[in-house]
Amino acid sequence: MRTSRLFSQTLREAPADAEVESHRLLLRAGFIRQLASGIFSYLPLARRALDKIERIIREEMDAIGGQEITMPVVHPADIWKETGRWFQIGAEMGRFKDKNERDMVLAMTHEEVVGDLVRREIRSYRQLPQLVYQLQTKWRDDPRPRSGLIRVREFSMKDSYSLDADWEGLEAQYRAHYQAYFNIFHRCGLAAIAVKSDTGMMGGKVAHEYMYLNPIGEDTLILCDGCGYAANRQVARFAKPPAPAAAPLPLERVATPGTKTIEDLARLLGIGKSQTAKVVFLMARQADESEKLVMAIVRGDMEVNETKLGNAVKAKALRPAREEEIAPTGAVPGYASPIGVKGALVVVDEAVVASPNLVAGANEEGYHLKNVNCGRDYHAELVTDLAAAQEGDGCPECGAPLRASRGVEVGNIFQLGTRYTDAMHCTFLDAEGKARPLIMGSYGIGVGRLLACVAEEHRDEKGLVWPLSVAPYQVHLVSLAKGAGPSAEAAERLYRELQEVGLEVLLDDRGENPGVKFNDADLIGLPLRLIVGERSLKKGVVEMKLRGQQENREVPLAEVVAEVVAEVAGLREALRQRVVEVPFKG
Repeated sequence: MRTSRLFSQTLREAPADAEVESHRLLLRAGFIRQLASGIFSYLPLARRALDKIERIIREEMDAIGGQEITMPVVHPADIWKETGRWFQIGAEMGRFKDKNERDMVLAMTHEEVVGDLVRREIRSYRQLPQLVYQLQTKWRDDPRPRSGLIRVREFSMKDSYSLDADWEGLEAQYRAHYQAYFNIFHRCGLAAIAVKSDTGMMGGKVAHEYMYLNPIGEDTLILCDGCGYAANRQVARFAKPPAPAAAPLPLERVATPGTKTIEDLARLLGIGKSQTAKVVFLMARQADESEKLVMAIVRGDMEVNETKLGNAVKAKALRPAREEEIAPTGAVPGYASPIGVKGALVVVDEAVVASPNLVAGANEEGYHLKNVNCGRDYHAELVTDLAAAQEGDGCPECGAPLRASRGVEVGNIFQLGTRYTDAMHCTFLDAEGKARPLIMGSYGIGVGRLLACVAEEHRDEKGLVWPLSVAPYQVHLVSLAKGAGPSAEAAERLYRELQEVGLEVLLDDRGENPGVKFNDADLIGLPLRLIVGERSLKKGVVEMKLRGQQENREVPLAEVVAEVVAEVAGLREALRQRVVEVPFKG
């Protein structure tokens, strides 16, 4: 490709609303243009890079037995109503009516469509296992698109779906994806880690997210450097410091004026926060859209994890409760406890049950109760892990201090089980002729987000520094000729010779001055640069450099093609060596 014919141009400055460096550089280098909030056009350079990512994905999916299909972007709402997600998902789902006034859905994901295909195509255990995948457009009307391609509304996703006769088959396909995803990210030059995650709107039993560790990420990860434990903070566990054993003491009412926070209460009574009980009131929206007041109780040295709480009470969504919603229960915000409360769902963290004689509210302004014990003074409808892991907490596996890190989710895998196949009556006949539900898994990678993360990782102060596997072209051939002459002829000849040996070349044949061409080459960031100019030709050489290097080196003109082939092979081998076996962490 000749730069003079390229359907894009570089920009000296990025738009002011570009928030992160990958967004700024992809705009400036002419890879993407924004049409609307969270909606982008991918120009030729980006399209070539995306094609390479998709080729890697296809190779790895095919290697584990995947068969590529293509499913519709527009779905009838009926199949989403069958699984219940039509009612569970909020405004981010794209809903519309067709000309016959039928409810329709813009695809967020394709579990329902797979379910519909399965009940039409799969009849016998002899047809299992199966693995199908696609690269298809998705729409999620995110209220807060940000960071360029990191968080968008319209995007392309690789989504695959495993179908098995039993849970052992699902586990095998899940683990195959676990490694295949690492292969994909490593081949793209991106370091990623797998962390345990919440199943969210997907449902199911087990899930992992693949995270690119970077401060621009919106997810908080809890990691252990001691044993490798890793989880999204939404589901992360931690070793809760045990409370000293003690016999339950009699309740004691004490005056605690002006102590609406745990810190104030502990300071007034001269006790540790771990000796108090913290109450959080939330309204849980149920599947039928009704709401129920939830009283969540954790020890005062901990915080409520709303994801854990929402999962525990099977809430569609949670929101803070208002005072007028709390008052009918008899609880007093700031001085609340579950003692004597009516009409609230009481959910208690396991550490509270194991901690005797806590200080809790008396449900009276200015007063607390000492020696409150769960099971004696009040009863919980549900006891579970409700507490949010924090940096410095003990690892649940080895006890070492945990650390927190920000990350961008670049992929996810889910063991769905029979969540969808039960709802859609997707059955097969086993060897005894009995109908059984298929066991399903779902696996996704956002292709545009992966491109953005590679751009975020591989850059410097001058521009992008693409790894060979993702770079739109392998070689940036910069001709310094201003018109016809020996320099222009040499550049054209080299352009042809490089293409003849199978190399991908972008020839900068514009009449711009050298400074503009060098700046654009740095900005676009192709792996290998060749410079053809009058001065170098007089010495019989071409200047060569890798994008990440500072200095050019001179290569005899007759040896340039062989040198470039060798450099490209070296870059390819370096990426190949990054693809390693990663132990599965369940």
